[in-house]
Amino acid sequence: MSWISKSRIGVVGMLVVLLGTTDAFCQTVAGDGPSAAALDSPDAWELGHATGQVTRTASRWVEEGKIFLRSRGLQFAVNLAAALLIFIVGRWLASAASRVACVMLTRAHVDEMLVRFLGNVIYTLLLIVVVMASMEMLGVNVTSLTAILAAAGFAIAMALQGSLSNFAAGIMLIILKPFKVGDYISAGSSTGTVEEINIFNTTLRTMDNVRLIVPNNQLTGSTISNFTAEPRRRIDLKVTCGYGDDLRAVKRFLEQLLREEPRVLQDPAPAVVVQNLADFAIELTLRGWVKTSDYGAVRADLLERIKLGFDANGFTIPFPSRDVYMHAAA
Repeated sequence: MSWISKSRIGVVGMLVVLLGTTDAFCQTVAGDGPSAAALDSPDAWELGHATGQVTRTASRWVEEGKIFLRSRGLQFAVNLAAALLIFIVGRWLASAASRVACVMLTRAHVDEMLVRFLGNVIYTLLLIVVVMASMEMLGVNVTSLTAILAAAGFAIAMALQGSLSNFAAGIMLIILKPFKVGDYISAGSSTGTVEEINIFNTTLRTMDNVRLIVPNNQLTGSTISNFTAEPRRRIDLKVTCGYGDDLRAVKRFLEQLLREEPRVLQDPAPAVVVQNLADFAIELTLRGWVKTSDYGAVRADLLERIKLGFDANGFTIPFPSRDVYMHAAA
């Protein structure tokens, strides 16, 4: 059967359903319509019945739409306009907040890839809030959707607990900047020069050229000592001399040693103080300020010169000792 014949039968069927009988239809279209046999065929009745159902459903929807528009049409139009306004303004604000965050992170010298990532995260989260607010304005119950999103987020967070912990720690390190690339730090059992700060871990280089990959949550979870954060550091050297040595002469020698070292700063002034009178020796402390970059070299040089000077001046560096007295038996 061609598509023209099917179309004619469909129209016929619709009229049959509307008029009730084939006889009524034939009377309406006497001489021009299809034959009575075609009208009584199974195809005609099947297509006519389906077409009639569609027509009745469409008519019912139209009537329901008219009733809705008469009763709540104005309120729906207001809510729709408000929802569109919330979405447009909210989307603009989300984009603006993302741009502001990117500018601030860029000024803080944050890695460009991380800046883009955080900008997209901020925009996406804010846009979700905006969409949910718009849906709620239209009367959509977003409570179930919020619960589903919360449950999904909780499940993902539990599955990626370690990675998310490192991620959050990396964000804190980048924003708070307790150290930067090139600093010499110590945190927990890890000590070295910072070579790279990534979102999940930080790379350190030890003094003996060993590369350490430290998870960020280990750094933020322990005390961080940054030895190069300040431009100056104070050297504290503990020196001992014997009780038989001339204490004033020992102090004069050590003070002169600090004055003659050009890398030791004179402001604040260096000092030599008696720290303790121990069991077997007098403990003295040398204190002098140096540039942070000179700390290691100056400390090593001072230790060497102290030993050579003690030898040249006859001063002793006592070792722990114990006197033993023996008495002859009576």
